Amino acid sequence: MENIKEKINYCLHCKVKPCSQKGCPLHNDIPEFILALKEENYRKAYEILCNTTVLPGVCGRICPHQKQCQGACVRGIKGEPVSIGELETYAFDKAMENNYTLKEMLKGKIKKSNKKVAIIGGGPSGLTAAAFLAKEGIQVTIYEKYNYLGGLLVHGIPEFRLNKKIVEKTVKNILDLGIEVKYNKELGKDFELKDLEGKYDAIFLSFGANCSSKMGVEGENLEGVYGGNELLEYNMHPNYEGKTVIVVGGGNVAMDCARTVKRLGAKEVKVVYRRAREQMPAEDKEVEDAINEKIEFLFQNNIVKIIGNEKVEKVELIKTKLIQKEGETRLVPVNIENSNHIIDADYVIMALGAHPENFVNKLGLNLNKWGNIEVNENYQTSRPKIYAGGDLAGVRGTVAWAAYSGREAAKKIMENI
Repeated sequence: MENIKEKINYCLHCKVKPCSQKGCPLHNDIPEFILALKEENYRKAYEILCNTTVLPGVCGRICPHQKQCQGACVRGIKGEPVSIGELETYAFDKAMENNYTLKEMLKGKIKKSNKKVAIIGGGPSGLTAAAFLAKEGIQVTIYEKYNYLGGLLVHGIPEFRLNKKIVEKTVKNILDLGIEVKYNKELGKDFELKDLEGKYDAIFLSFGANCSSKMGVEGENLEGVYGGNELLEYNMHPNYEGKTVIVVGGGNVAMDCARTVKRLGAKEVKVVYRRAREQMPAEDKEVEDAINEKIEFLFQNNIVKIIGNEKVEKVELIKTKLIQKEGETRLVPVNIENSNHIIDADYVIMALGAHPENFVNKLGLNLNKWGNIEVNENYQTSRPKIYAGGDLAGVRGTVAWAAYSGREAAKKIMENI
């Protein structure tokens, strides 16, 4: 398919809509917005998307489409699926080109309310919650610890994957709904929950969970071992020039770290993943791009020990085999005895998932066994006036799922205040 019109016309406009109902976390009405594109009615296409999402320009670019919407596409059963991500991106870009805005889409539809909601954290979940609350006339104030909004969209996803001007346009579109922002305000340092509880009818916590998980192996505290989430967030990289870097993990954070490090001059970048490629949670395209950038993958290998005298010098690995265990939905890696081998390394980056910062323990809210804030089916915490969503509440770690939790939490907040 040579051009965008061919890709638009390739959609069968299914009545059952598995791409929307099974594939898309946000349940965007994919066949309908593509039909509007087919009719070159770009305003209508954008309006259809805005019913369910406020992040089409972002999700269209970075969502794991093959594992979500495109993975459920009927066309994909016998051939290539519809390029849904590309078409969502196209719909957003056409809307921006024609100066269509969320505010304009809602002209005359926004209700008036004297209710006030505070949102702590301006990432995908918080921004989505803010927009859907503002659509209903709720007075929303976002408290953000940085001097910008977007969260991981800005500091977690590299520029080569997501142009920051797209994030800026998306954020402006949302704030133009009349949302107030208090920048450089960090929970636990600049204010406490109790400071807000008397001022607002509800509080939504959406500041993410960005502390990198560790493996618990010997040598993890050596100089040269880093958390992938922190490296991406704070952008405080060591000098990789001429060095060998080992990235541990199989998700998009691991891919982003590996590709960033390669761009910063590393001689060799090796991704160590204890399962097979088929089990990698990273988007297929991200893995392909990493391979094309000469990043090496050591599949079915597990780190046993990080070796060095104060600094990282080598890594000991052990090979794994995959077995099916009762009660497990995917194959489980098991170490193969006597398959240990040692490789050189200058730096090790852990990209194995993340958990909330330690101060979350002091908020007086119930946590689950993984350290996430516990919420009920209404996204309420153990203090009913306080809600939580996104990574912080253990929601599945993609932007679309974070946005879904923000939207659904906003609905529950509106029902309860």
